[in-house]
Amino acid sequence: MASVTPASATGLRTGYHHGDLRNALTQAAVGLARAGGPDAVVLREVARRTGVSAAAAYRHFTTRDALLARVKQHAAAALGEFLLESISHVPCDGDPGEVATARLRAAGEAYLGFATAHHGLFATAFCRTGHVDADGSRDGAGSVLGAPVLARLTAILDDLVAAGRMDPARRPGAEIAAWSAIHGLAVLLDGPLRAMAPTAQALARQRTLDTVVLGLTAGRDGY
Repeated sequence: MASVTPASATGLRTGYHHGDLRNALTQAAVGLARAGGPDAVVLREVARRTGVSAAAAYRHFTTRDALLARVKQHAAAALGEFLLESISHVPCDGDPGEVATARLRAAGEAYLGFATAHHGLFATAFCRTGHVDADGSRDGAGSVLGAPVLARLTAILDDLVAAGRMDPARRPGAEIAAWSAIHGLAVLLDGPLRAMAPTAQALARQRTLDTVVLGLTAGRDGY
């Protein structure tokens, strides 16, 4: 599973390797985000936990938004690794269509699992910042809309089409529709549906995944 080092998980560090302060600050900030989400990422607290002055921290991240954008990239990468790890456990042998379908379901389950188990990082991966990336994109959009999340889903849907389980006419834009359904449930389970009984939440997950899978494969090979 995707993980964060113990120092990152707690946000506590006693020092850093010479010349690696930027990484040390980032790891401390990731630890704060993991525990408290994007609102917990504060430059002065990051500096304190890293064991340096605020002035030293500001030399590497001139604004909180710049630091938060960096943490957002790490959170998005952690989510992508979590999905990849889950997908990798799906057996590769057997009918290609069954394999692709199983991978789609595994990706959905992993996405929901990450949102529940790593709420702080999940919220940070999709938070808004005022930072402008070097490529001109805002909010670190490239870290989320390219690799890793969308890339995983795109590959799975392409495999469904190649295996004959998904009508090619349904393919354009399908990754956004599927992602929206799963992400929407993740947000609901952390908000309005948070008080639901575990059995009811499990049923909601199953029904949503069933709807996504059946909706994408409808009309192909008896599905």
